[in-house]
Amino acid sequence: MEHVYAFLKASGTYYLATVERNQPRVRPFGTIHMFEGKLYIQTGKGKNVAKQIAANPKVELCAMKGDEWIRVAGTLVLDNRTEAQESILNDYPSLRAMYTTGPNGNTAVYYFKDATATISSFSHEPIAIEF
Repeated sequence: MEHVYAFLKASGTYYLATVERNQPRVRPFGTIHMFEGKLYIQTGKGKNVAKQIAANPKVELCAMKGDEWIRVAGTLVLDNRTEAQESILNDYPSLRAMYTTGPNGNTAVYYFKDATATISSFSHEPIAIEF
């Protein structure tokens, strides 16, 4: 999973796909984080993406780096612990102006469960990583 994290961190931006009723929704994200051996993302509790994840936690993300791209498909699990929220905001201090932590805060952090990452390129066979 370290390879997946490093790839996404180096990419800078990835695109997260969710579903809203029958309509796919895709948007750019930039937060990727490792905490307690799990791959985390972050968003705001009040955002549509958080509502979509609550309704259907199966997501997929995609990013490119050089001539390779990665797709990560899995289930997101909400982690309400302040420690997890603080850890990711410590990694992205610019977000502290918008997000607060704790039970009354507005940040939502999720980790991937039952995920498969596939790294592809036109120059090599796909590499699959399960975590």
